[in-house]
Amino acid sequence: MMNVQEQINAYISSQPEPKSSDMQTLHSIILKLKPECKLWFLDGRNSENKVVSNPNIGYGFQTIKYANGETRDFYQIGLSANTTGISVYIIGLEDKTYLAKTYGDKIGKASVTGYCIKFKSLATVNIPVLEAAIRDGFETTGN
Repeated sequence: MMNVQEQINAYISSQPEPKSSDMQTLHSIILKLKPECKLWFLDGRNSENKVVSNPNIGYGFQTIKYANGETRDFYQIGLSANTTGISVYIIGLEDKTYLAKTYGDKIGKASVTGYCIKFKSLATVNIPVLEAAIRDGFETTGN
């Protein structure tokens, strides 16, 4: 069985260009921002082995607490390919308007929702602003 780093490398290299290169660049950027972070790879399958989401690379560690009192260990930053480009997830932000308010008009050609920054390619986004959003996610969501 492949380890997490091998799964991540296989996932990134399975993407068509230029998405593969963009994801490799983002992977490197995130690791530079938080070199010692825990790495995750979720293949997008549920416990019945059905595909329920795109595969995700996760970075960092937090314990998410649900309204019903249950908790779950999860990553802070997620990276995923989608049909039109790439999604960067900032998981665990309390304020669902924060990302859009803080980075929406500065990030370039990207759609920014409560916890997701989605774009076609890195060439269309302001990378320092994206880095700031990721750094923010690590700082505001960790344990």
